[in-house]
Amino acid sequence: MTTIKDSVHDHIEVQGVAAALLDTPPVQRLRHISQLGTVTLVYPSANHTRFEHSLGVYHLADRALSHLGIEGQQAERVRAAALLHDVGHSPYSHNVEALIHRRTGKYHDDVDELLGDGPVARVLSEHGLNPDRVAGLVAGEGELGQLVSGELDVDRMDYLVRDAHHTGVPYGTIDHERLVRELCFVDGELVLDEGNVQTAESLLLARALMNPTVYQHHVARIAKSMLRRGTEELLAATDATAETLRRWDDSDLLVALRQCDATAAYARRLTQRDLYKRAVWAEWGAVPDEVLAADHEAVGAMEQAIADEANVDSDAVVLDIPPEPSMTESSSRVLVNGDVRRLGEQSTLVNAIRAAQRDQWRLGVYAPADESERVGAAAIRELGLDLDGARVRDVRTGIHATLDEFN
Repeated sequence: MTTIKDSVHDHIEVQGVAAALLDTPPVQRLRHISQLGTVTLVYPSANHTRFEHSLGVYHLADRALSHLGIEGQQAERVRAAALLHDVGHSPYSHNVEALIHRRTGKYHDDVDELLGDGPVARVLSEHGLNPDRVAGLVAGEGELGQLVSGELDVDRMDYLVRDAHHTGVPYGTIDHERLVRELCFVDGELVLDEGNVQTAESLLLARALMNPTVYQHHVARIAKSMLRRGTEELLAATDATAETLRRWDDSDLLVALRQCDATAAYARRLTQRDLYKRAVWAEWGAVPDEVLAADHEAVGAMEQAIADEANVDSDAVVLDIPPEPSMTESSSRVLVNGDVRRLGEQSTLVNAIRAAQRDQWRLGVYAPADESERVGAAAIRELGLDLDGARVRDVRTGIHATLDEFN
């Protein structure tokens, strides 16, 4: 058994197959992948990694299995899946995942090849575990897969409290111990036991509050958009492939960006926090439906049109259209008077949080500081945005400002 001191869960005891998996290269690689990617440019202490998060998920899964009375090989499969659930992450976590999916058709939880061959496969086999079944649990398959990847999974419980701890933002603080203790299975569904509607609501509320404050902070979004643009240009300008890139760590990607002439400027800006500024920051109601529905190719065409209209280089315009707000936690199930009910059907908070998420949604157009004014004006015309409230200037010429400037 190995005991590891953790900043969130105190001492984590790692034993069995999980202890044997700890020193495999795919797991150790997670030490070099940041949990929150570009969020560290907003919250400097948010420098935690996927490795410590994976340990936390393993710990909570172990606690849940104990409370549920699940033992033996079934439990070992879940423990292995919990520790391995993030081994498929690409550099900077989710920041370039959409790009990699477009080129490979794979997300971070598609880990069959990582678990089916090499050192991880050997460790799993030595402990009598089928790699394919463990990979299935990582993908959320089967009854026990809900513990690893589902609406009430231990992954969500750990990252909320861990991200809150490392950013210093208290909104993600949840009673994860109670959540783990109150889990139960009813007809194959993972639910929270009687008397836990508020417990489920706390998970929902924490995610809703952390989203605009941390995960979708405008500076993090700008940096993420620049990182994506740079990574796309790197793949176009070099022999690197998306299949190779998805197994790099953060340093590998940053060094590759620095060494490529076409992307060195992005690497410099990200390293020095010399980021683009918001030229447009538009609410949902200000954006035409065809812009909201634009795919990657259409977004590229819009960026070029804005650049042409503003008479700037195409690299000076980044269009960032987030997906429509969603709330998977609202489908969490709770026992109420002996019946299994979706939280969205039971909680009056759900509709209010949905409305708040729509209110917080913003389309962003980003550009270098000295070109953001021209780009903003061009973007409003080219995208057909409703002018009221669509424009934001990040660049202030003096220290004197009025409240109207921040609307």
